[in-house]
Amino acid sequence: MRKSKQAATILVALAMGILGCGKAPTMDERGNGAERRDWAIALHGGAGTIGRGGSEQIAAEYRVALAVALEVGVRILNDGGTSLDAVEAVVRHLEDSPLFNAGKGAAITRDGEHQMDAAIMDGATLDNGAVAAVRFVRNPVSLARHVMTSTPHALISGPGAEQLAEQAGMPTEPAEYFHTPMRYERWLRMKQREAVSSEAGEIEKGTVGAVALDRHGNLAAATSTGGLTNKLSGRIGDSPLIGIGTYANNATLAISCTGHGEEFIRRTAAFRVSALMEYGGLGVGDALAEVVHKQLAPDSGGAVAVDSHGTIAMDYSTRGMYRGAADSTGRFEVAIWEE
Repeated sequence: MRKSKQAATILVALAMGILGCGKAPTMDERGNGAERRDWAIALHGGAGTIGRGGSEQIAAEYRVALAVALEVGVRILNDGGTSLDAVEAVVRHLEDSPLFNAGKGAAITRDGEHQMDAAIMDGATLDNGAVAAVRFVRNPVSLARHVMTSTPHALISGPGAEQLAEQAGMPTEPAEYFHTPMRYERWLRMKQREAVSSEAGEIEKGTVGAVALDRHGNLAAATSTGGLTNKLSGRIGDSPLIGIGTYANNATLAISCTGHGEEFIRRTAAFRVSALMEYGGLGVGDALAEVVHKQLAPDSGGAVAVDSHGTIAMDYSTRGMYRGAADSTGRFEVAIWEE
C-alpha cells in the first residue's frame, strides 16, 4: 500500500512537470547565466546526503518532496508575491516533512530532545529575525519572521522564543511530533559512541533553506535546522546567525547555507560570499565556489544563492546536496548528486 501511494505521488509530480521535465536551465549550477529573470528561487534540503548506492525509492521520495516544496515558492512568485513570503512558505513546507533535518524531522540532542534554529532576512531593508534552541514550535521559520516584524530584536532563544510563539498563537507540538525513526536510529548510534554526528564521521549536515528574487526586485533568504545529532543541549549552529548561515542584501545576493555549522561560523561564510561580490567584483557563482571549495574546509557543506538579476548558484563540497531551482524562464529542476 505504501509503495503504491509513493508511486502515485511521483506520477502526480511528473504530471505537474516538477521533476525536471520542464524547460532546460539557462545557466549552470555555478550561476554563470546572463539572462535577467523576473523572479527566481532556489532551495536546499541539506548537504551530505544518501549515497548513490542507496535505495532509488528513497531518492525518489526526496526528489518529490523537494519538487513539491519548490512549486510552493514558484506559485507565490509567479503570482507577484514577495520573496519573503516565498522563502518562508518553502521552508515551512520542508519543516513539515519528516525527511529533512528541520521541524518534524529534527535531529535529537544528547539529552534526547529536539532543539531547532531558524532565521529569515529581507534583502530590501536588511531586517532579519532568528530563533534558536526552540523545542515545541512547529515552524521555527515563521517564529523567526515574527521576531523580525513584531519585536525590536534580531535573535531570541530557548524558553523566551517559545513564550513568544505562544503569545502570537503559533502552532506548537508535543515532543512526540518531532520524533522520526530515522533520526532516532541515528541518535542511538551516536549515543553509543558518545559523539556528535560530525565527530563520528557520519555525513549529516542537514538544514533546509530557500532564497528568492521577486518581481519587485527584492531578495530574501530563510534557513531552518534541527542541528547535529547528539549535540550538546543549547548548541547553536550557523543557520540562525545572520551573515553566517543566512544572508540577504539587494545589493548582492540572498544565500542559505548548509553544512558543519562551526566551520561556517569560523569563516563568516554567507557574508563572505556577499563581500566577494560587492568588494571583489565576482559573480554569484564564482563567489560561492570560492568560499565553498577554497575557503571552507573540505566536505564542509554547501549553499544555494540568487543574485539581483535572478542568477542562481548552487554549490557544495559534500557528496551531494538536496536542492532545487526555478525561475521565470521556465527552469524547474531538483537534484541530489551531480546529475
